[in-house]
Amino acid sequence: MTPPPARTPPDTVIYAVGDIHGRWDLLEALTARIVDDAAQRPAATRLLVTLGDYVSRGISSRRVIEMMLAPPPAGFTRITLRGNHEDYWLHYLDGDLDFGRRWFHWGGLAVLHDYGIDIGDRDWHDDATLADVRTQLAAAIPAEHRAFVSRTQTSFRSGDYFFAHAGVLPGVPLEQQDVHDLMWIRQPFLDSTADHGAVVVHGHCIVDTPVLRANRIGIDTGAFASGVLTCVALEGERRDILQT
Repeated sequence: MTPPPARTPPDTVIYAVGDIHGRWDLLEALTARIVDDAAQRPAATRLLVTLGDYVSRGISSRRVIEMMLAPPPAGFTRITLRGNHEDYWLHYLDGDLDFGRRWFHWGGLAVLHDYGIDIGDRDWHDDATLADVRTQLAAAIPAEHRAFVSRTQTSFRSGDYFFAHAGVLPGVPLEQQDVHDLMWIRQPFLDSTADHGAVVVHGHCIVDTPVLRANRIGIDTGAFASGVLTCVALEGERRDILQT
């Protein structure tokens, strides 16, 4: 028997936004589109879920965090999830130099400029440099920025939808998912056709166009490079795509 279509809770619209990666300009434009879209809907409850990866790669991670610290649009409740780049951030600031090395390799160097740190021609692969930069970065980041990253959630559920940055490990109940998988998994999640217990809405893996399947919705359209930041609007059984 075919399962019934996924639904949001009654009188609820959910806007889930994919990986931002420092593109505050796109986030600002997409937020305006979301507000305009919500004004055309009767739903009294409006949830704005950001799927993580606020930082790295793009033009201004710092400004994205400042936007996240500001109040959400009037009438909205914001839920901020944690991506693997926030996981890099936290581990590195806590002293894990290997995480820092991998972070810098995958775009974290852009964050240093945002917080006024110039490493010049120093070799950031070197432990001594990584340790010194970690000390500088920890001193340069405002306390409220670090607190924001620290309090991000690794998952959120509403109705028949489950939100996580990367996805879930197939075969494991949603309430038992490992936090590392929620932020980092690619395979075997991407190829799975299993019923996960809810439709998983995620980012993390870049696609040219949003992926809408029976068991998952993928909306990371590589905004930092493509200029396309994607949101899926969920209301009842309806699914709509909003983009910059």
